[in-house]
Amino acid sequence: MSEQEAYGRMGGRMLLQDTKQSSGDYEDPAAWLKETDIVSHDFPYAASLIAESFKEWRGQAAPSFAQSWEWCVLNFEGKIIDPMYEFRQGRWDEKWEEAAQASLLTGGVHAAALQEDGQSFVLLAMPVFTRGHREIFAVLSCVMPAEQYAEGGRHTAEAMSMHFQTCFYHSFEHVFVSDLAGIHMHAEREASRRSLLFQIVQRMHDNIDVDAVLTEVIDSIAAMYPGAKLDLFMSQDHRSAHPQVKPLPLRWAGNDVCARAFKDGRVSLHSGHEAGSTVELGLPLGGKQGVYGVFHMVMDKSSYREVDLNFLSMVADTAGTAFENAKLYERSNQLIRELRMSNELTQRLNQSLRLGDIFQFAFEELLGMFEADYCCILHMSEEKGGLEVIACNHHQLLNEMIEAGQGLGGKVYVTGEPLFLSDYKYGAGEKSKLMEATGSQSLIATPLSVGGEVRGAIMLAHRSPHFFSYDSYRLLQAMAGHIGLAVGNARLHAEVRRLANRDSLTGLFARHYLDEEIKERQSKDFCGTLIVVDIDQFKMVNDTYGHQKGDKILKQVSEIVKSSIRQGDIAARWGGEELAVYLPQLGVQQAVYVGERIRKRVMGETEPRVTVSCGIAEWSWTDERVSVESLFYRADMALYEAKNNGRNQVVIDNKNLNGEIYSKNPWA
Repeated sequence: MSEQEAYGRMGGRMLLQDTKQSSGDYEDPAAWLKETDIVSHDFPYAASLIAESFKEWRGQAAPSFAQSWEWCVLNFEGKIIDPMYEFRQGRWDEKWEEAAQASLLTGGVHAAALQEDGQSFVLLAMPVFTRGHREIFAVLSCVMPAEQYAEGGRHTAEAMSMHFQTCFYHSFEHVFVSDLAGIHMHAEREASRRSLLFQIVQRMHDNIDVDAVLTEVIDSIAAMYPGAKLDLFMSQDHRSAHPQVKPLPLRWAGNDVCARAFKDGRVSLHSGHEAGSTVELGLPLGGKQGVYGVFHMVMDKSSYREVDLNFLSMVADTAGTAFENAKLYERSNQLIRELRMSNELTQRLNQSLRLGDIFQFAFEELLGMFEADYCCILHMSEEKGGLEVIACNHHQLLNEMIEAGQGLGGKVYVTGEPLFLSDYKYGAGEKSKLMEATGSQSLIATPLSVGGEVRGAIMLAHRSPHFFSYDSYRLLQAMAGHIGLAVGNARLHAEVRRLANRDSLTGLFARHYLDEEIKERQSKDFCGTLIVVDIDQFKMVNDTYGHQKGDKILKQVSEIVKSSIRQGDIAARWGGEELAVYLPQLGVQQAVYVGERIRKRVMGETEPRVTVSCGIAEWSWTDERVSVESLFYRADMALYEAKNNGRNQVVIDNKNLNGEIYSKNPWA
């Protein structure tokens, strides 16, 4: 058992004795101390204290003649206490132990005569008793000349023995008081730390803001250990403006204290071997769901003695729990915010069924929702043979075509996998026009799926590295789902509208669509021309070759009409074998050339060969308001005239050129 444990045992018995005697009222508040004592169970552990008391006793004033005597102290078994060898010459060891045994046996002073070199000496062994039960816990022994013994030396020695007892109990009381003071100081320190921990816990749990929790724990640790350098490395899920909160490094050395603490979830310590070197501590910031970060403390070795690892661990654990609670609260608010934003985005997307409007709405909403510097939406265009930049606030890239698989956006489209890039400079592995052109470092991207098929990609970029969190990455994927649904609805609406506006047999526009387009054009254009095309003697074709052949002829003529007009012109099936073509912002003279081109091609390219007659009518801004119905009526009248004049010809409305026949049937 160690000396400290021995003193603790003695202190415990003394305190018990004090408790038993505390029923009396002492005028002296320290009087109880004089009643403390040791018992036989403590004797085996008292050697060190006896030796210390002997040193103190030897250093105090004594009669001059007694200073020349040789002294020794023995334990309760009559054995010389080892630390006493420095105070004696060792020539009387056996005699001392024999005398001590005799003194212990009789319980009194034992004297023995000694002879050495013709001189006579007397060896005295004097028992040292406890205060209470008069038990012998030590034997004080001395050797003096016989003459001095005869002159009263024994009385002097016995008096000095009593003084030694006093010195022992003085040391004993000092140790006891020191032990009590230490216990009291330790209790006060623990109470202070418990109070401090309670205050820290209360302040942290009073805060439901993540940044406030981190600031509180950093300030608390810094206040407890002002000489230490403290940093908090956090995972990328949390960004903070606090200068001591930093992102977790992408790579750590294998023996790094922070790496070990983050991986194992336990306090990690590294101490330098050189004198005056520093000590590193890694304290995990974790909760029930995992480790979120690591506190990194660096301090001098001299300051490390004051560090209480258990206390720091409790602070870190408490901070982790408070952080997790604040994070959950923040997450719940974020979910509410995401639902609100999703609802707002869906409402805005549903305001229009035009594909261009939907992409523009999505572009504007995503920029504000994620606080991104740049947003780029790519959409696959089969007509143009690649991914088209349909929306982007870096205007140099707008409408640019990108091959599938090219760059980061093309990679997202081809793989169908989202992309999270914290630092483009170090982690891209592939070039990106958006990132290069804008100088951005952070990127989140997700495929744009429509009806289960990847139709494009959405990219959000920011100039700062580590800007986007995993929550942002996940939210973008959720928003892409809503955008894809809106795009799908718009495409479906466009397809339904296309089918509704098209003739199922010829693929030309339906008559009602042509009527609506002419009305709209008349409100914006300054002129326009309508050509009505009719297949000559189409009933005879049906009667001769059958209706299936007649449908084939009708399709052939329709394809000729479509390929004979401009991209902005509108070709429609007027009804039966009659077709109509509206030429926006073209006058009657140009329309005649178009009609003639159609007539010649039909005559030369159809199988079996058929001919067509064309009637043309024009309107211009100089005329009184011309209705669509009247324009059709005039063109139909011109067609009727072409039929009556022999077919296979182009006739202009009488209002234009007095019914002049522009082309007539060469076989007439």
